[in-house]
Amino acid sequence: MLEQVQATHERAKDNCYTDYSFHVLMANPSKTALSEFSQLRANGISSIKIYMTYEALQLNDSQVLDVLLEARRHQITTMVHAENHHVIQWMTEKLEAKELFAPKWHGTSHPPMAEFEAVYRAICLSEFMDSPILIVHVSQPEAVEHIRAAQKKGIPIYAETCPQYLFLTKEGLDKPDFEGAKCVCAPPPRNAADHEGIWRGLEDGTFTVMSSDHCPFSYDDAELGKKSSISETYPVGRFRYIPNGIPGVETRLPLVFSPGRLDVQRFVQLVSTDAAKMYGLYPRKGALIPGESDADLTVWYPEGKMKKFDLKNEMLHHNVDYTPYEGQTVKQWPRYTILRGQVVWDRDNGGLLGKKGHGKFLEAGPSTLAKPRSEEAWCIPETNIAC
Repeated sequence: MLEQVQATHERAKDNCYTDYSFHVLMANPSKTALSEFSQLRANGISSIKIYMTYEALQLNDSQVLDVLLEARRHQITTMVHAENHHVIQWMTEKLEAKELFAPKWHGTSHPPMAEFEAVYRAICLSEFMDSPILIVHVSQPEAVEHIRAAQKKGIPIYAETCPQYLFLTKEGLDKPDFEGAKCVCAPPPRNAADHEGIWRGLEDGTFTVMSSDHCPFSYDDAELGKKSSISETYPVGRFRYIPNGIPGVETRLPLVFSPGRLDVQRFVQLVSTDAAKMYGLYPRKGALIPGESDADLTVWYPEGKMKKFDLKNEMLHHNVDYTPYEGQTVKQWPRYTILRGQVVWDRDNGGLLGKKGHGKFLEAGPSTLAKPRSEEAWCIPETNIAC
């Protein structure tokens, strides 16, 4: 993992407009990888992401426990993509046996049960180890209920969701001419009725962070993009091989702020303050405290001072040939962005003003939000395991 961190530093150095930090993704918790946790912590890495699905990334429960134990020891927060791999695999095989290959069947292959079962299992493993976890990309209300119940018990469970689970639906996967591939992500978009359960979780504090899960693939790229799954044998594509992810980093804030469902204080808490606390960046980020915080601000338009408009990909700055939110109406957009006291975005006067290389790597400390319930070392006393 340390080699990958160094390689990513080289890619990011002098190349970023904004301040940044890294998560580390762990697909193989070998003894060598687990031994590197202390060095990751010393190098300003505060979070590790693991997967309970995807053949190349999936960890079994014993591997998850290994990660949680080391993360607890070194004050690293574990992010968990919670879906049951075997359910998804079984569903995929059954669908393909019926020659159902189109993008619409991607949603069917990831049933809600695969998510809420894995969420509950992740909560149980976290409770057993007393190690905080952040369950990411939560898409449907049953999973929210498991998380809410765990939080009421005092278990250190935190949750993240994304705009695709508020604004996209499974019907988007069934657009004609392979257009549905533009909405392929995991977990997939759910029913419109599920959106309300996600909004409630945002409003009542069940969710800690609102992220984008920005994972873009060009739509028209036939080698690496969405259309790479199309062939003579599979003219409608093959859903299991459609690159899994959508763009969304630039549209995240306007989409979530525009409906007016969240008051300003709760919005800031979700997208800034609690994110900074979760990842060990508070109060440098996520606050405005004299002598302690960077002078970072996003300034929005006063209510009613900006005409609402429909999103179009051509207005965005990402290097992607589509947005899944094309045509979505928004009534807010950042007017100014200030990074460390310098205006780097002025929407009405030139747009992007910041310079590449102005962004700095942020060394994250331990989370000030996610902590075990007990300060004692984890162990099974009668066996001395891990004591």
